[in-house]
Amino acid sequence: MKLTAIRQFLLVLMAFCAHAVICSCNGNYIDRLSLLHFKKAISLDPYQALMSWNESSHFCSWEGVLCSLKHPNRINSLNLTSRGLVGQISDSLGNLTFLKVLILPGNSFTGPIPQSLGHLHRLQILTLSNNTLQGRIPSLANCSKLMELRLRNNQLAGPIPAYLPRWLQTLELSYNNLSGTIPTSLANITTLNMFACASNNIEGHIPSQFATLSRMQYLYVGGNKLSGRFPQPVLNLSNLVRFSVAANGLSGEVPSNIGTSLPNLQALQLPANFFHGHIPSGLTNASRLSYIDISRNKFTGVVPSSIGKLSKLSWLNLELNKLRASNMQDWNFMDSLANCTELQRLAVDGNCLEGHVPNSLGNISNQLKYLYLGENQLSGDFPSGIANLRNLIIVSLGKNQFTGVVPEWLGTLKNLQIVSLHSNFFTGVIPSTFSNMTQLERLRLQSNKFDGYIPPILGNLQMLEELSISNNNLHGSIPKELFKIPTVIQIDLSFNNIDGPLHPDVSNAEQLTNLYLQYNNLSGDIPITLGDCESLQVIELGHNVFSGSIPTSLGNITSLQVLNLSHNNLTGSIPVSLGRLQLLEQLDLSFNHLNGEVPTKGIFGNATAVRIDGNQGLCGGALELHLLSCSVTPLNSRRHKHSTVQKVVIPLASIVALAIVISVMLLWRGKQKRKPIFQPSFGSNFPKVSYHDLARATEGFATSNLIGRGRYSSVYQGKMFQDRIVVAIKVFSLETTGAQKSFIAECNALRNMRHRNLVPILTSCSSIDSKGNDFKALVYEFMPQGDLHVLLYSSRDDGDTSIHKSITLAQRLSIVVDVADALEYLHHNNQGTIVHCDLKPSNILLDETMTAHVGDFGLARFRLDSATSSVSNSISTSSIAIKGTIGYVAPECATGNEISRAGDVYSFGIVLLEIFLRKRPTDDMFKDGLNIARFVEMNFPDRISQIVDPELLEEENDLSQQTSAAMKEKSLECLLSVLNIGLRCANPSPNERMDMREVAARLHGIKDAYLRGN
Repeated sequence: MKLTAIRQFLLVLMAFCAHAVICSCNGNYIDRLSLLHFKKAISLDPYQALMSWNESSHFCSWEGVLCSLKHPNRINSLNLTSRGLVGQISDSLGNLTFLKVLILPGNSFTGPIPQSLGHLHRLQILTLSNNTLQGRIPSLANCSKLMELRLRNNQLAGPIPAYLPRWLQTLELSYNNLSGTIPTSLANITTLNMFACASNNIEGHIPSQFATLSRMQYLYVGGNKLSGRFPQPVLNLSNLVRFSVAANGLSGEVPSNIGTSLPNLQALQLPANFFHGHIPSGLTNASRLSYIDISRNKFTGVVPSSIGKLSKLSWLNLELNKLRASNMQDWNFMDSLANCTELQRLAVDGNCLEGHVPNSLGNISNQLKYLYLGENQLSGDFPSGIANLRNLIIVSLGKNQFTGVVPEWLGTLKNLQIVSLHSNFFTGVIPSTFSNMTQLERLRLQSNKFDGYIPPILGNLQMLEELSISNNNLHGSIPKELFKIPTVIQIDLSFNNIDGPLHPDVSNAEQLTNLYLQYNNLSGDIPITLGDCESLQVIELGHNVFSGSIPTSLGNITSLQVLNLSHNNLTGSIPVSLGRLQLLEQLDLSFNHLNGEVPTKGIFGNATAVRIDGNQGLCGGALELHLLSCSVTPLNSRRHKHSTVQKVVIPLASIVALAIVISVMLLWRGKQKRKPIFQPSFGSNFPKVSYHDLARATEGFATSNLIGRGRYSSVYQGKMFQDRIVVAIKVFSLETTGAQKSFIAECNALRNMRHRNLVPILTSCSSIDSKGNDFKALVYEFMPQGDLHVLLYSSRDDGDTSIHKSITLAQRLSIVVDVADALEYLHHNNQGTIVHCDLKPSNILLDETMTAHVGDFGLARFRLDSATSSVSNSISTSSIAIKGTIGYVAPECATGNEISRAGDVYSFGIVLLEIFLRKRPTDDMFKDGLNIARFVEMNFPDRISQIVDPELLEEENDLSQQTSAAMKEKSLECLLSVLNIGLRCANPSPNERMDMREVAARLHGIKDAYLRGN
């Protein structure tokens, strides 16, 4: 009996072991096969990380693979960090049922995160950061043991999953495209100590339930669309170490008890929001704070003098607020900072600090590396306390009112890399001791009153990248030593009194990209060696006294984008080699003594990009330039001929001309008696005015009445007619080449045009002035709100500072609708097609009701035949030559294409984007192939709220939180629709653009929907 029982036990044991062996073998096979499927999905393995994944070795020894000790031959961990792998993550990984750790960051995985990973119930760590994964975050609720989930820096979209494992400790989702709100269910994960979803499209607010997360130490939610007041739930997180809500839409005041509520706080990041009020003095109760960044808000008042209690403070950034300091008591915070012995960065630039910088600045920790005091109203001598800050890397004092000389001792701070003293009133010479700052990379001294010579010893700065000393009183020659600095990228010496030649050693500056020497007294030949600077992108040599010919070697600078040699004494012909520069966008050779035939290839085929006015000896070239044919001898080359003939011809011609003039005057006087006093070219509805009428209306064209100036004209404000109404009088500068044709074009364009969104013309004047010179002017209705460019970029006083004028979203919508209506009329009216050719904000005027009117038709082209309807139909090239404005001109114009309505559509698209971003298309940020349309496209649609004018999302701040959120959503929806139209209009391909009929119709629909919703 006992023997039978033993036998039965042994049989059961053997069966169990056999089952275990079979299961183990099956598990081994499945794990190995799963890895091979994973490898198969890899399309590129640049570092051969998976070379060991083959038949010659056991899979537990493959690179990145670890097997379990408790369960031999079952995969426990897969770690392939930064192996450069390209491909997709295979679903097969979901079969690794014993997997606890899956770490694949720093690769180039694409596609979705496999749903099968949600079946790995043993998984504890999942890290897929720094890839390009797309799609939604899969359900991981079944991964009940998951403690770390890191998906940072991918392209994941959709909401944050509402249900995640309850034992999660780290949730890192920053830098994706996630949307929606922060799920309240996250508050149920009581073990959560880090939550990061920065730089996504998360909306709403931090849920109040977060107040229960007692273990929370790190909370990063910056770079989203969070709104409302300072998040109160945060104050309950007493263990919080780092808190960041940077770049959201938060407002209100920072709670005064924040320091006592968060005693363990080490880093506080609130920049780029709309917080206001005073900096709470109670903040200093968080004694462990080492990092404070509350920049780019609306804080007011003084910096608390108790700030010095934060003895561990290493970073204090208060820039771009409205903080003030006007007396010694206000500056007490500087005294207290002497207690912050670990302080490395102090930034108070862009505030309202006034007066002298106290000497206590020198008592700050000698650990200070970054000092920013720029853009205030600071005055007095150079702050002497800086002499004690021996470890400074950056000192920025620009845009203040400092006076006196820059001390020689500044050059003894040998760690300095950036010195920015621009836009002050510093005098004296540039200290030669600057040459001792061997680490210096940027020296910005522009817009001061420095005089004397440029020290040649600055050539010792072998790491210098930028040298800017423009707009001073420097004289002498340019030291050749500057061009021997191997790292120099930009040299700006413009607007000085520098003389002498440009040294041939300029060719030594091999990295030089920008050379600004305009408005000086440089003379001699432009050195041929300048053509050896192959990295140059901008050459500005205008308004000097250079002589000789233009070096053909400039055609070797293939990277050149801007070349300005205007207002010099250059002679000879224009080098054909310039036409081979494919990247050249602007060429200004005007007002020299050039002669001969103008090239036709390359940039010379684009009349908008070339300026050659003031060179009477030039001929030929593109038809749009309207030069004499070279078969007709240019004026200055035939003057020395026919001198004998002229002695006879001139007197005879004078007598004949005098007779003709007398006859014409008699005939004109006779007609005046028979005709009513009306302007014949505009019809009987336009009263006739004389030069004297306009002179009286403008008080002799007084500068006090000058309200605008353009390329071909000046605009004056005046009072005319019986009722003394205010008018705008556009006086053409007929001495400027092209002004006469501009006047004719504008008359022809406006003669029969009537539309509520075109600037109404009242009359014209074609006469002679008091000196007997030709005089031409147009009289328009006065637009009291000025032009759109002024509205967008001028400032208004707002208490302690000046800010851009406020323009609501509804007003901007109305403006773009008005402009669209005007262009639709011009392009598609029944009297013919008019292409404006120069649409830009300064040519859009606003009346007292903010209704927009398109004006300035001096470059317009037109045709009476409007039968054609295609957007790309060209306008006859026999019309006035297009000049346009850089930044608004369609790209096809650079290829020499004929002018079309599509060009206006492109300009409209750029203007639309500019209105809603409040950024000029010529802004410094748009370079290296990036333009405003490409910039919007890169951020469309997910990051639009981060690039539009912040004012557009501030309008609802004073409303209730619920109402504000709803209106912001409506505003963003409207902005997306409008910017989408802007992108379609600014498409690089003319055939892909909408026509203005469709544009106007869509914008009307968007405007109506927005106004109904508000």
